[in-house]
Amino acid sequence: MAKLSGLQKQAVSLYRGFLRAARSKGGEERRRIEAVVSAEFRRNSTSVDRKDFLYIEYLLRRGKKQLDQLNDPQTVGLFSRHVG
Repeated sequence: MAKLSGLQKQAVSLYRGFLRAARSKGGEERRRIEAVVSAEFRRNSTSVDRKDFLYIEYLLRRGKKQLDQLNDPQTVGLFSRHVG
């Protein structure tokens, strides 16, 4: 297997982070999160130019922010927060 670049390692780490965060959510929400994350990573892997480093770095930063929000205990899913 070829050695991964720094950006590739960050992308794999981010993906694994999302899967870990999904495990902390309920059953149906977990499957939904895993499906959305998998689809988004696959879509970006084919649609983003591998040499567009600025855009890839932007996607990694945006993903990290989304992961931080998902790890927040008040977050019940990908797109909603529990209010109460």
